[in-house]
This record gives sequence, C-alpha cells and structure tokens, in this order.
Amino acid sequence: MDIYDAIHRRRDVRGEFTGAPLPRDVLDRILEAAHAAPSVGLSQPWDFVLVGDPGIRRAFHDHVQSERAAFAATLTGAAAERFARIKIDGILESSLSIVVTYDPERGGPAVLGRHAIADAGLYSVCLAIQNLWLAATAEGLGVGWVSFYREPHLRDLLGIPETIRPVAWLCLGPVTHLEPVPDLERHGWRRRRALDAAVHHDRWREPAG
Repeated sequence: MDIYDAIHRRRDVRGEFTGAPLPRDVLDRILEAAHAAPSVGLSQPWDFVLVGDPGIRRAFHDHVQSERAAFAATLTGAAAERFARIKIDGILESSLSIVVTYDPERGGPAVLGRHAIADAGLYSVCLAIQNLWLAATAEGLGVGWVSFYREPHLRDLLGIPETIRPVAWLCLGPVTHLEPVPDLERHGWRRRRALDAAVHHDRWREPAG
C-alpha cells in the first residue's frame, strides 16, 4: 500500500474488529515497523506488552467502562446524547492488545538530544506507535487506541515497574472494514480542521474570526 493511502485510510477502530486470529508473521512485521521508529539519542525507550489473556482484557475493559461512565457524568444535553452513541474501545472484540510503554531511563542519564526537551523520549514512543498503526493499516488490519484509563491501574494490572510509564493500550486485529470517515466525525462529536487553519508562516498568527 502507498504510504499516503495508509495515512489517509488509518482509523481509530472500535466496532469493526472480527476477532479472527492474527498471523504471527504479520504481527512480527508490525512490531518490526514499530521498533524501526526514530528515537532521541537512539534510546529506543519503548517496550511492547502483548496482552492476549482474556481475564486481563476483561479486567481492563471493566476499568475502561467505569472511566467512560465517569466522563459521561460530566456531559449534558446534546453532548451527552452524542457520547452515548460512541463506542470507545474494542478490547474484547479485537484479536490482541498491545500496551506500549516508555522507559525514561533507557539510554542512560545523558540521552543525546534530550537535555533541553525532557519529553523527547515520550515523543519517540509516539513515533513507534504511529509506525505500528500505519504498518497495521498497510496489512489491512485495524488499530484502536484506548485512552479511558488511569495509568496506575494499568501499571498494577500488568505488573509494570513504577519507573516505566504506560503510554498506550492498542487494540489490534482483522476488521470487517475501515470507515471512510472517523467515528467522532461521523457521530458529530468534532469536525476536522482545514489544513490552512493549522499552517503558520514565520510567526504565530491568531485564527481569523
């Protein structure tokens, strides 16, 4: 698949997972793509926890649903009605979950390029996630990033050390299809910004209106 096709076809998948088995060679290619991401000081501060255990996934799903309820309680009116129609995860339906973590100590105390920007390592992990997502899309698979959780809960659930930060719980697997329009746009939650509203030349400018 052309890289531009993968970028524009990529979706945050929720309800389209089939649960079909994920071939090991395909998973290996996707993880290799993630591991090939650029990283500050070549620190490669990521790790990938593959979660297939149904009990762990059910426990995490229950936690996510409680956080969904907490967020829903803050909404009223039309926003509450829109959110009620939005599925926020595919934890139980997807073939596999991958938790991507960040180790700020990877690479030693002097990481080349991180001395002035403390979050550069975290940005590197996000690049690995994007590589994983685009590779999965090129393989015809879906990925869903679950963000309704508390980091301490996930750390305890998976036995992640205190020094390691869980950055993303990703649902991965075959899908029936990828929607042509992102879910939040389809459900009227947000509209996509036009590119020209995001581009500045030489200096910051306030948006018109």
